[in-house]
Amino acid sequence: MYAVIETGGKQYRVNEGDEIFIEKLNVEENAEVNFDKVVAIAKEDGMVVGAPYVENATVKATVVKNGKGKKITVFTYKPKKSSSRKMGHRQAYTKVRIESINA
Repeated sequence: MYAVIETGGKQYRVNEGDEIFIEKLNVEENAEVNFDKVVAIAKEDGMVVGAPYVENATVKATVVKNGKGKKITVFTYKPKKSSSRKMGHRQAYTKVRIESINA
């Protein structure tokens, strides 16, 4: 059984026991999080797709850690204008462990 959840403007396919990296949530480590925006649930007897979300379906998860990703370099320039800019960026994330899928 798996579910498709929506959080942070993105959709994730999750199974019980998965650990996924999602957009940063304002919660502490070891806290429980409930995702109620469940787009679809696949069971043994078929698939349930919401319009836009499945009613009375939640996915329970536990926050493992909050952190930042690897640094990337962003370089922009305008040709023939001797104009350039170099910046770095580290995306914040929250790592969660999926505990249960309630349909």
